[in-house]
Amino acid sequence: MRKEYSKWLLYLREQAFTIFSKYSVPRWMVFVIDNLSVFLIFLIAYILRFNFDFAVLTSPIVYNHALIATIVYSVLSIIFRSYSGLLRHTTLTDISLVFIVTTSSTASLIFLSLLSRRMGWGDILKIPISIILIHYVTITVFLFFLRVFVKVIFRFATSSIKKTRNILIYGAGELGFVVKRVVLSDSKYGFNVTGFIDNDKSLQGKKINGIPVYGSAVLSAEFLSKKKIKSLILAEKEITIDEKSRIIRSAINLGLEVLDTPEVDKWMAGQLNTSYFQRVKLEDLLGRDPIKLNLDLIKEGLNDKTILITGAAGSIGSEIVRQLARFNSRKVILVDQAETPIFYLENELRGKFMDLQFQILLADVTNLEKMEYIFQEFHPDIVFHAAAYKHVSLMEENPHEAIRVNVGGTMTLTELAVKYRVGKFVMISSDKAVNPTGVMGASKRICEKIIQAFDQIEGKKTQFIVTRFGNVLGSNGSVIPIFSKQIRDGGPVTVTHPEVYRYFMTIPEACQLVLEAGFMGQGGEIFVFDMGDPVRIADLAVNMIRLSGLEPEKDIKIKYTGLRPGEKLCEELLTDKETTLPTHHPKIMKARIEEIDGPAILAKIDELIDIIYTLSKHQVVKRMSELIPEYKTNNGKLKEAKIYRGI
Repeated sequence: MRKEYSKWLLYLREQAFTIFSKYSVPRWMVFVIDNLSVFLIFLIAYILRFNFDFAVLTSPIVYNHALIATIVYSVLSIIFRSYSGLLRHTTLTDISLVFIVTTSSTASLIFLSLLSRRMGWGDILKIPISIILIHYVTITVFLFFLRVFVKVIFRFATSSIKKTRNILIYGAGELGFVVKRVVLSDSKYGFNVTGFIDNDKSLQGKKINGIPVYGSAVLSAEFLSKKKIKSLILAEKEITIDEKSRIIRSAINLGLEVLDTPEVDKWMAGQLNTSYFQRVKLEDLLGRDPIKLNLDLIKEGLNDKTILITGAAGSIGSEIVRQLARFNSRKVILVDQAETPIFYLENELRGKFMDLQFQILLADVTNLEKMEYIFQEFHPDIVFHAAAYKHVSLMEENPHEAIRVNVGGTMTLTELAVKYRVGKFVMISSDKAVNPTGVMGASKRICEKIIQAFDQIEGKKTQFIVTRFGNVLGSNGSVIPIFSKQIRDGGPVTVTHPEVYRYFMTIPEACQLVLEAGFMGQGGEIFVFDMGDPVRIADLAVNMIRLSGLEPEKDIKIKYTGLRPGEKLCEELLTDKETTLPTHHPKIMKARIEEIDGPAILAKIDELIDIIYTLSKHQVVKRMSELIPEYKTNNGKLKEAKIYRGI
């Protein structure tokens, strides 16, 4: 008998679970049910008042009174939105709203009834007070138990064996409570909230709706294993960047999937949907504080100015465009030779930044005639020069192109900037330009010297500025998208060396600092950005695998391939001859740079550009080493040729 009962109970659970998985009562239906109940229970109140004499229902006045009561309840339920909560997750707030509506409706009906008696309006509004009070008690109890009944049935249905994914919610405040309601409302995910984590000691050890609240010390392998917890959802509004980063690192090191709840305003406004859950982003692990910009300085510098951006379709160039869209520039000229990326950028700008006045131009920065036409046509006030070849391994095999594009393009643009009296010229450099070991880094260092040399020209109007920073997360062709693709393909994730370290910042961070430094500079400066601590690439690979919900070496292998030519273990932000000076922005430093003989440097660079294709690959690299004495190649082919300076 007991066995049959258990089977029957399990069957009921499965049926209820199926219903709750597929269906949710819409708000309009709750509204209709509530007000239909008001009407019917008003009739019942009459029957109770007249000792179950059903003959009373033959009087038309009874139905008129019931209709008036229903109209009053409808209006007040719309005002207080007592029907808007999910029945399956009825809370004290929902019950309170029902109580407010029934009480205020009763008070309104009593007021109308007394006023009707006093004003002599007739029987239609002269509702017996006893009927109103009986109805008040009955409808309040009914609506309360209706909601509790649905919630009990839901709990019964979702307590079945289908609920297999135990989770913790970080944050036991208002947002945490909202998240709890949402994850339990979507039964197809099978979430089971095992507990809250909160740093508020007054909450620890207590329960919220029967769910215990723990301190952050509970995040241990033993506890997670015992409770079979799979995921951690971040639902804390008041949390510092460093604290969030620490929690995420701790959680993923314990093998937890970490989900974040972005767009807090939508959550708190009641637009609840599990689709808002997102795996935390890699930049969350960096623990960066938000960058505070001197908006007044930038706004003044950009106001009513024509701005030229080279390499506009690239990661940095396109983000500079997005940042500029916040300000009142006269026009933004976007120059790039890559047809497809600039096409996509144009579509994005037309869709998202309709107030931005911009012009798309397909052009090669090394084409003097085309670039002069652009300067002559638009007379830019400010130039952001982001066009360059940046891939280390490719430039190692193609040093001619590194000189032609990176160096030649910079020479062309700086000459035109002086000729057309551009107010400010900001060049985007790289930490690979510091004590370079590869062709790409050496070419960027030569570009920095070009900027320094042009800044020495007497009588020029242009302020020449260099911004130098490291890798940006997610830029085209960088390690992040490469790792992401390798993880999607099932691995292996390839890392060049177990002890390779790199500086990282996000693309918006880098571009915000470029704007700040550009309008901070007066000319001749190299600004170096505070990139935080360098990140070990092997750790980056491990974290990306774990953030994808997989286990390193078990689900995805990590393969070490060896340093490539031109690469070094650790990048630097300053040369041996440079020191830094502070600026008013804590994340921007000014490099105290060595003096150079500008005219002599420019003469050598001009000569190299003129004869570039008459030289062999080895001869090009030798000329670069003569311009940049600190350039020491680690390319074995060049070492074998014994043509490199100092070998």
